[in-house]
Amino acid sequence: MFTPIRKIARALRVPTAAEREMNYLNGARDLVDLEYRQREIDRGMFRRG
Repeated sequence: MFTPIRKIARALRVPTAAEREMNYLNGARDLVDLEYRQREIDRGMFRRG
């Protein structure tokens, strides 16, 4: 009964900052790109208000 409502709620949910950061890191092509992305995150790329 509530399954369709749960599916809609999951589709409309906004990802958290941690989830966005992890997705960004997972997109790295190599070790150099990964380190660059880690430095960007450390500088606050996803934490700005």
